[in-house]
Amino acid sequence: MKTELIKPDYLFEVSWEVCNKVGGIYTVIATKSLYLKSEYNRHHIMVGPDVWMDEVSNPDFIEDPLLYRAWRLQAASEGLRVRIGRWNVPGKPTAILVDFKQFLTRQNEILTEFWKKFGVDSLTGNWDYRESALFGYAAGRVIESFYRFNLEPSDKVVAQFHEWMTGSGLLYLKSVNVPIATVFTTHATVIGRCIAGNNLPLYDGILGYNADEKARQFNVVARHSLEKKAAQNSDIFTTVSDITAQECRQFLGRPVDVVTPNGFEPSFTPATDQEYDDLRERARKKLMTVASAMCGEEVPENTVLVGIGGRYEWKNKGIDVFIDALDKLNHTDFKGKSVHAFIMIPSGHNGPDKQLLAKLAGNGSGYVTRTSHYLMNPEYDNVTRRLNDLHLNNAAGDKVKVYFIPSYLNGNDGIFNMPYYDLLSGLDLTLFPSYYEPWGYTPLESLAFRVPTLTTTLAGFGLWVRTYYGKKHPGITVLDRNDSNYFEVVDGVAQRVMEIASLRKDSRKKYMQNAKEVSEIALWENQIIYYKEAYSKALEKLIEAGGAYPAARNDKNMEYKKFEVNQPTWNSVIVSRHLPDSLKDLEILSKNLWWCWNESAKNLFASIDPQAWEASGQNPIAMLDKVSLKRYQKLEQDTKFLADLKTVMNEFNEYMALKAERTTPSVAYFCMEYGLDTSLKIYSGGLGILAGDYIKETSDMNTNLVAVGLLYRFGYFNQKLTAHGEQVAEDVAQDFNKIPATPVRDENGNWVSISVAFPGRTLNARLWRVDVGRTELYLLDTDIPENLPEDRSITYNLYGGDWENRLKQELLLGVGGIRALRKLGFAPQVYHCNEGHAAFIGLERLRELISEDNLEFQEALEVVRASSLFTTHTPVPAGHDAFDEGLLRKYIGHYPQRLKIDWETMMGLGKNNGADVNEKFSMSILAANISQEVNGVSWLHGEVSRDILGHMWPGYLPEELHVSYVTNGVHYPTWTAPEWKEVHAKVFGEEFKTHHYDKSCFDGIYKVSDEEVWNIRTSLRKKLIDEVRRRLSDPAAASHYSPKQVVEIKENLRDDVLTIGFARRFATYKRAHLLFRDLDRLAEIVNDPKQPVQFLFAGKAHPADKAGQDLIKMIVEISKQPRFIGKIVFVPNYDITVAKYLVQGVDVWMNNPTRPLEASGTSGEKAAMNGVMHFSVLDGWWVEGYKPGAGWALPMERTYDDQNYQDELDAATIYNIIENEIAPTFYNKSLSTGRSSDWIEIIKNCVAQVACNFTTNRMLTDYIDQYYVPQSARVDGIVADDYAQAREIAAWKKRLCREWKNVEVVSVNMPDSHSDSFAIGKAIDAEIVLNIGDLNAEEIGVELLFATFDKKGRLHIQEKYDFAPVESADGTAKYTASISPDRSGIYQVAGRIYAKNAKLPHRQDFELVRWL
Repeated sequence: MKTELIKPDYLFEVSWEVCNKVGGIYTVIATKSLYLKSEYNRHHIMVGPDVWMDEVSNPDFIEDPLLYRAWRLQAASEGLRVRIGRWNVPGKPTAILVDFKQFLTRQNEILTEFWKKFGVDSLTGNWDYRESALFGYAAGRVIESFYRFNLEPSDKVVAQFHEWMTGSGLLYLKSVNVPIATVFTTHATVIGRCIAGNNLPLYDGILGYNADEKARQFNVVARHSLEKKAAQNSDIFTTVSDITAQECRQFLGRPVDVVTPNGFEPSFTPATDQEYDDLRERARKKLMTVASAMCGEEVPENTVLVGIGGRYEWKNKGIDVFIDALDKLNHTDFKGKSVHAFIMIPSGHNGPDKQLLAKLAGNGSGYVTRTSHYLMNPEYDNVTRRLNDLHLNNAAGDKVKVYFIPSYLNGNDGIFNMPYYDLLSGLDLTLFPSYYEPWGYTPLESLAFRVPTLTTTLAGFGLWVRTYYGKKHPGITVLDRNDSNYFEVVDGVAQRVMEIASLRKDSRKKYMQNAKEVSEIALWENQIIYYKEAYSKALEKLIEAGGAYPAARNDKNMEYKKFEVNQPTWNSVIVSRHLPDSLKDLEILSKNLWWCWNESAKNLFASIDPQAWEASGQNPIAMLDKVSLKRYQKLEQDTKFLADLKTVMNEFNEYMALKAERTTPSVAYFCMEYGLDTSLKIYSGGLGILAGDYIKETSDMNTNLVAVGLLYRFGYFNQKLTAHGEQVAEDVAQDFNKIPATPVRDENGNWVSISVAFPGRTLNARLWRVDVGRTELYLLDTDIPENLPEDRSITYNLYGGDWENRLKQELLLGVGGIRALRKLGFAPQVYHCNEGHAAFIGLERLRELISEDNLEFQEALEVVRASSLFTTHTPVPAGHDAFDEGLLRKYIGHYPQRLKIDWETMMGLGKNNGADVNEKFSMSILAANISQEVNGVSWLHGEVSRDILGHMWPGYLPEELHVSYVTNGVHYPTWTAPEWKEVHAKVFGEEFKTHHYDKSCFDGIYKVSDEEVWNIRTSLRKKLIDEVRRRLSDPAAASHYSPKQVVEIKENLRDDVLTIGFARRFATYKRAHLLFRDLDRLAEIVNDPKQPVQFLFAGKAHPADKAGQDLIKMIVEISKQPRFIGKIVFVPNYDITVAKYLVQGVDVWMNNPTRPLEASGTSGEKAAMNGVMHFSVLDGWWVEGYKPGAGWALPMERTYDDQNYQDELDAATIYNIIENEIAPTFYNKSLSTGRSSDWIEIIKNCVAQVACNFTTNRMLTDYIDQYYVPQSARVDGIVADDYAQAREIAAWKKRLCREWKNVEVVSVNMPDSHSDSFAIGKAIDAEIVLNIGDLNAEEIGVELLFATFDKKGRLHIQEKYDFAPVESADGTAKYTASISPDRSGIYQVAGRIYAKNAKLPHRQDFELVRWL
């Protein structure tokens, strides 16, 4: 070795384990950094992955926003997102955490470049590989950026890359040719680990292995390729021991340049003998206490405590040898001290054993156990199985007692609650008889804590001791181990235990002292020289290639730059108004949306200042800001106003007081949008309006429901139309001071917020509360200074941005929504997911149950499913949100670890095939999989939804699926005109006012006189026409018409003409164009001198829907034709206010969707509340709503497969019905009264027979009766007694899944195509014999289906026969049934078997089905 080494000025170390404890490398580089601190200080920079995805900060990382601040801004401008700070380990080295997940969407492009430049074969790489490779790439870019921004050519820089996961960073630096010396260190080769881990002999035959072939065999081609290319392209290649150096030469095609053994930093061991003695005493006492509780016997003071720790690698870590040695010891004639052995190997578990905890707490039970925590899969666990096979059951009289501790010992495991190092000091001996151990930190740690240990010659540290200690070492035994001496090693381990057990106190002390001495040969002060040699050699290589470094830094000439002043950071501060005391109730009323569906409150606000009321858009909060102080002073003296205010306030207080009397199950309702009132623009279409109506009804019916959504800054866009009829979407920011939402404050007055972990940062969201009568709606808002600009915009626009922003919105709603409820103290019984956007509530609830209540994934899934309801509103498969797997990996890649499952299993929650990376992850499939109940929003939509979701349950026909429906309704008080409400209040009865009534009360409309009905309809039509004229008088709003056209429209538009309305979101399937198929025919209708008809259109198209916008443009252009001017009018800027005028004022509401693409549709229901007849295709709600004499319908069945022909036919039908039925009936007026009695009869029928069935009152009652009540009852049972039933069902399902492959058909005797025909009424005895293995006959259902084809070739079940078990013995069961068809004909017959359990809510709750 040279005496003089070149020292780098800057040293970068890149590892997956920087600030991210996974294995031993964490300890290696953490302790090494402490030793290097005095030499390098801030110039030793650790680079790690920003993988911490939790709402609390990473305990391993202390962020410092001032450290390298200028460079961080530069890196951000280069597309690199980093966090800079200190690694929270002794010495606090500088750390840069790199967000690599932002590159997941570019992975193919990046990995292709590595193939082209270096031949790295990433094609077969799984997600773990891709993420690691992208981290390395990002780390390389970060180092390059740092170098170019901060350093000079004279700076000598070394970058050391640890393990294959970082290899792409080294290759990146090579590709960009920056003068940075590179060192690649492998701690264990990919191929070596695979060979050892697959029980193949690694050492005896190492020269015979072809690494590339083994990579293909073990499916690690990508990892091996990256490791190999990094090793071959590095300036210096190192590894940690001579053992691994042999692997590197054979498997990576390059001998190592330097062996760099791991070192140890003793600063975290007790500093003094007294500290050590105290620690050992505490640890020993804790270990003996737990051992005594677990085995049920008193543990003697002189017992020998033995342990093994490390990763759960059965053979590699010698766990198999450890257990076999204990068994050998148990069966020898060894006498004397008892041995208590602890297997401290972390494994998948579901929390501490509660009975053991109770015993430790002193409940005096006789409970015993061998495992301290609930294992996730004990039947498949190697340790448990081996202990069972050897009968190491801690029986009375056993010389050896053994305890499996499958938890990370981090100080809060629930049983010991002491860190591993503390407990380690309480042991008398540790045993690490490893087969594959490139270095071996665990025996070194034992020695440092003065605990005698054992390792083997196949551990790098063991060889190091033999080579460099040079003296006897009773503190550590190094056993010879090879590929063929397993039993000799077992004997050696057993002998070591007996050796330690036989020691007297003074001898034990010598062993412990020697252990401490041996550890010192591996101190960093002795080992660091090898690393310095590697760094020096790397710099020498660089100098050889590029010449010597400049002698000094380059001093630049002074230059003047104008000083740039940074931009101010403006923060929002809310300043509220101050009303006089006598008027303060107005403030209360204005902030509860109860006012928007109660006429008394609306009239009260309007009376304050009618002009300000209209100018504010009927927004009381905005209006109160517009009212002058003089007007407020006048109102204080206005006795009538004060009396009205008191009356309304009394009404409101009486209403709100009933909130305390709620008796329904508690429900959480999640939706992406809510259409409550124009003063709160957080809606865009039918879904939002429906959700708004629904939560208003929950208030009126006093349902125990809390709602969750997002607060959008821009909300619903304003529609402007150009002179050519082209839609221009205008986003107008909401003034949060003037919306009925108030900040949620905690007890200290702080704004309540929640956080969601995003890649490389934490997303924060503030909570707002909207009071919707008695129902609380909580909204999340990310537009706050704590968030990055890209995250502040998450809640800018509803459904805004690209797919990544949509994913962020849905994560915020689902994950953030659940966290908001928990922060506010809500724990509902039922979770209602209104459309798939909110389906991530399922993942977050699973995480809660698994991490906080220690349930297994399947147990947690039982709880989540039992308490979840999914309502789908989408009638076409393409309408369901679905995300690329790469995008999901970026944002929820951390969830599988939290759920204790693999990535593929989690993907299976949202895919048909979780292993198919090309299949998109469907939010609707996720919602259906995490929900016990699924429903559509009309009868027909329920049928369509079964077809759409049918692929999820291939063992059943769509008609069998447990997918039902609740037809949407509308909120009567919101959409019914005041004139009608006044009449209805008189004739619908007293119960109607309580919101708990029988729908037959709507028959009261027949008591209303024809005159009153006609007058109300006439006055509402006039009100509508006046409003249309007013709106068209505003040039800014009516820019699609010229001034001359506006004058003509006002003249031609009449309030005594049959008026038909069409208003909704403009999408092609809604067929707004249908009316215009034959313009000449249409012109005849609207210009008929005796029975003229006028049409009012309104609606918006999604800004991205060009086809929908073209429909608007077409209608505007047609409406300008001289023959249609004023007869067909497009009303601009459709919103809730315009909708109310239309549904209350038109005579007929028209709807022409392409069947069956209208899931429900509610605009026609709103019209029906006002006696406005519906004229529609039989689709959506109208299939159930249509009643002859109460509206009009187009035929249900299609005549043509060609949609163009069908449109032509439907248009002709519309013209015919208008001309021959609707218009004649309307104009068939009595000469004496001027009224059409036939028309009035249809109005009354519409209210009594149609409207009564489509209120949200009926809808909510359906949800309560069909879902909320039965689901809450079932979930209460599921979670009772510490989730006993959830555990039982999950265990049953697990057992059935394990045994299902063994279920086979032995014989079948039932009708098939070869059977003789049989006659009606003549029964045939059918028999099926199954081999059922260890299952019970009652756990398998057997049935026979008789089905027929319809015209479209789809099967429909006609009859179903269930078989009953009649015999069961020796794993075989016989099932019989009597088959007797009820009708003659040709049937398709098939049998199937399925898993059967009375505790399942329905058949589709469990996927085990097999067709015979």
